[in-house]
Amino acid sequence: MLEQSLLNQLKRGCELLGLTLADEQCQKLVAYVMLLHKWNKVYNLTSIREPEQMMARHIIDSLSVLPYITSISLLDVGTGGGLPGVPVAICQPQTRVTLLDSNSKKTRFLQQVKAELALDNVTVVHGRVEQVSLPKFAIITARAFASIDDIIQLAGSHCEEGGKLVLMKGTYPEEELAFESTDFHLHDVISLNVPECDGERHLVRLIKD
Repeated sequence: MLEQSLLNQLKRGCELLGLTLADEQCQKLVAYVMLLHKWNKVYNLTSIREPEQMMARHIIDSLSVLPYITSISLLDVGTGGGLPGVPVAICQPQTRVTLLDSNSKKTRFLQQVKAELALDNVTVVHGRVEQVSLPKFAIITARAFASIDDIIQLAGSHCEEGGKLVLMKGTYPEEELAFESTDFHLHDVISLNVPECDGERHLVRLIKD
């Protein structure tokens, strides 16, 4: 049965990441993959088609950043199908997560995810990050959205003073680290070891001055 196979895969990934999740959280993450797989056929949410690959390259990849994004409020910019925002919302119910995307099909899907998984801590916003009116956030995250300079320019104003940009990158972003902003400074670059994922993964953290 596919759901059981995905659940076993998720639990193996969590064990390797050193994460402990409640059974209900694991069930919701599996249900989320099933929704992603179902809606992807019509809405083209991700280029990954197989549920097992979605679990590895989307869910477990997103879970790898959990220890670094604990806060009371989080904005996920260019969230697409809800990554990493939905996994964060499931695993950290105390965090208010806002999912932002300019693609109306994707935000419709996210409204469905919020309803079906009963994610009361999630707000879905359809719009462009540089145009929407939002409160300030403790953490802004982005996964394969834009360069560091562009993210600062587009989303930096939504970050509260002392807040962080937490950006998911692949290979070590040497050139991007020479960003020009005077509003943010580099906190650190963390090398992530993500189970079942080929290639490098890095997390870049910047603090708003």
